[in-house]
Amino acid sequence: MVRTVAVVLTALVGLAAAGCKKSPPANVAATVNNRAITYAELDKQYHLQFASPGEKQSDDQVLIQKLEVLRSLIDNEIMLQRAEKLNLMAVNSDVEAKFAELKAPYTQEEFQKQLAARKMSVDDLKAQLRRDLSVQKLFNKEITSQIAITDKDVSDFYNGNRSSFNLAEPQVHLAQILVSPAPDTNVRNLKNDKAQTDEQARKKVEMLMARIRQGDDFAQLAQNYSEDPNSAPNGGDLGFIPESALEKANVDLRKLITNLAPGQTALAPRTPEGYRILKIISKEPAGQRELGDPRVHQTIRDTLLNRKDQLLKAAYYEMARNEATVINYLALGIAQVKDQKKK
Repeated sequence: MVRTVAVVLTALVGLAAAGCKKSPPANVAATVNNRAITYAELDKQYHLQFASPGEKQSDDQVLIQKLEVLRSLIDNEIMLQRAEKLNLMAVNSDVEAKFAELKAPYTQEEFQKQLAARKMSVDDLKAQLRRDLSVQKLFNKEITSQIAITDKDVSDFYNGNRSSFNLAEPQVHLAQILVSPAPDTNVRNLKNDKAQTDEQARKKVEMLMARIRQGDDFAQLAQNYSEDPNSAPNGGDLGFIPESALEKANVDLRKLITNLAPGQTALAPRTPEGYRILKIISKEPAGQRELGDPRVHQTIRDTLLNRKDQLLKAAYYEMARNEATVINYLALGIAQVKDQKKK
């Protein structure tokens, strides 16, 4: 545990401005280009992501989790400020349209229950939508719109992976979002979001399932929140799973996959690895798939686009962090206490 805390502190204290000796402003957990992130904001996000009634955690564990949440808030603030600078902030009509879209599938009572479960008011949700839509506009302009996948890129990928399009038996093209209750500091996603207990994992997967029902993009949610390091960077894409492999899965999971139609999403039965949201991308009969098949062409194009998008977003985050002036007062305070104990 001590080593884990040291590693986290080393990474996060590095975000603070060098040589910062002045006392931190009251109630400020961090600043990004002199804009404050308050402890009230941090505590609200922490309780939303991690706090579980009746669960007792060590002080070190709580601080590790708060550092993770604060890192995410810092990253979000950096991106929001870049959106502001480029005049890409979502306008009221954008927010109201998205709000109406999220609210549409529910009765008023059901919608209020959804808000209560996330400990949000209508104003809280609209403020979050404005931030999310603004950052989305930033990514679309700075990253997604700049990606060009050519026909040659597609054909090169197909020629290099032709055997993978020759299906010896019927297969299912699957994607997943995995949420594991087991603490693992190696798990990384765009939001640096990790459940630590079964209760946190359950709440997290229910929140993600609700966002999918509300129309959020599955691949983007997987990149942001999935705890599977292998599939998260590719939007949760697991590739093609042969029918024979499905026979080895438990009965409930196999039945779920069999009954889902392409494009459908569902919460899978809990397994020892944790909770999964599964999406059926397609179901394919046996045989060779040729490049001329529009589905093959589109699958390859989507795969290459997702890979490039993930790579460029990761690089963009790092570049933006390097260019921002960040002081993480929470990390500095923890480090100072540790240094004082050594003396």
